[in-house]
Order: sequence, then structure tokens, then C-alpha cells
Amino acid sequence: MSAYLSVNNVEVIYDHVILVLKGVSLEVPQGKIVALLGANGAGKSTTLKAISNLLRAERGEVTKGNIEFQGRRVDQMTPNEMVKGGVIQVMEGRHCFAHLTIEENLLTGAYTQPLSRAQLKQSLEKVYEYFPRLKQRRSSQAGYTSGGEQQMTAIGRALMANPQMILLDEPSMGLAPQIVEEIFEIVKDLNSREKVSFLLAEQNTMVALRYADFGYILENGRVVMEGDAADLRSNEDVKEFYLGLSSHGRKSFRDIKHYRRRKRWLA
Repeated sequence: MSAYLSVNNVEVIYDHVILVLKGVSLEVPQGKIVALLGANGAGKSTTLKAISNLLRAERGEVTKGNIEFQGRRVDQMTPNEMVKGGVIQVMEGRHCFAHLTIEENLLTGAYTQPLSRAQLKQSLEKVYEYFPRLKQRRSSQAGYTSGGEQQMTAIGRALMANPQMILLDEPSMGLAPQIVEEIFEIVKDLNSREKVSFLLAEQNTMVALRYADFGYILENGRVVMEGDAADLRSNEDVKEFYLGLSSHGRKSFRDIKHYRRRKRWLA
């Protein structure tokens, strides 16, 4: 299957000195969900920002490699051009305009689309179909809604821009397990019904691999393992290092933290 999004041997440096990504390569096929996994600080968010071209705002830059979307090189585009081209990032931390209502937040997502009033209403109704809870809270000020509702608002706002690919950063962070399941079910629904491709960065490996088609594991800015989601879920290394499980039963975080990774991971 041909790559829809292709990240080729990318190196990222912050402040001209701090090397964060070291030759990262990954692919997202059209219409698939790909998970980017790893511990906090592994380079997941930096990878997404390299794709969406948000690095410059944080004094970061891609110094090697290239990024292509639909066969076109995109790593020199502006974030605005990326959005117009169909690639949208939903940032970590549920960024909403706290003083605006849910519906006003959603409407800001359509600013790149030349929509008539009727088309705008149609887009809103589509978002509300996927997020019925937002329809109930449409007139509520976003800053006073729950974390789950704010995450739904952030994804719904991205959907208003009619994306072809969504870069979703840590969607489960700080949310109750049942809300996490609800959000991932909606992601799966959007993928199958709207054909939106997803690259999602996630620390919750167990949940991400249940919903993804393929996964990459990052450690210290490098891809150390990749494979079909089902294969990664059953891999003993992944179970031990990321799920806290092994063939000998559950291990404590302390055991995992001090466990020496197999040498082949670092080859």
C-alpha cells in the first residue's frame, strides 16, 4: 500500500543545539490509523509538529530528511498551507478558546473553508452527529466544560476544516478510561465513515494498539520498533516495556524502569 504521508529520515534540532529526533522514518497509508508510541519525552509530539510545521514557533527546525504528503514535499510549507492542504494537528492539552462557546470553537475550525451558511450548518451537524454530547453543550462556555468535552471540541474543530489527515497528540491524557474509549471509538468511526487518516501520538499503548492498524515505537528520538498493531500487541518486548506485562505476569514499574533493553533494540 502506497504511503499517503511519508516521513523520511527526519532530524529535528531545537535552539540550534538540542537534537530531539534522530533519523525518524514512518509512513501513514491512506485511510489508516497509525499509532506513534513511546514514553513521555520520546519525541512523539516533536514528530507531529515537524509534519504540521509548528516547530518554528518553538525554535525547532527539521535539519535533515524530508516529509511528503500525497507525493508532494511539505516540510517547507507554513502551518496554514498544511491546513488548507488537508493536514490538521489536534494539539496535546485540549486547546480550546475558553471564553467562547462550544459552537463558536467549532466554527473557528472552518475559517480555511469558503463555505456558504448552508454548508457551514451542514458541517456543524456532521460534527454533532459524531459528538452528540457537544450538541447538548453547544451554548456552554468551553472553559467550563469537562476535559472529555474539550477534547471532543478540539477534534470536532479539526473536522470542521474537512481534513484528509488528522495528527492527534495524546488524546487520552488526563481523561477517565471510559471517556478515552469513547473518543477512540469516535476516531475509529471517523476513519471508517469519513475516510480520515490518523497519525496519533499516544502514551496509552494498550488502547492505541487496539484501534490502530499499524504502530511505531519511539525511544530517545529514534524508531526502535514498528509493525502491525496486532503483532505489536502480542510482542513480548512491547508487553514488558510498555504494558507492564510479561510471560511471567505483571511487572512493577520499578522493574521495568531498571530492565536492560535488549541490545537489538539499540542496533
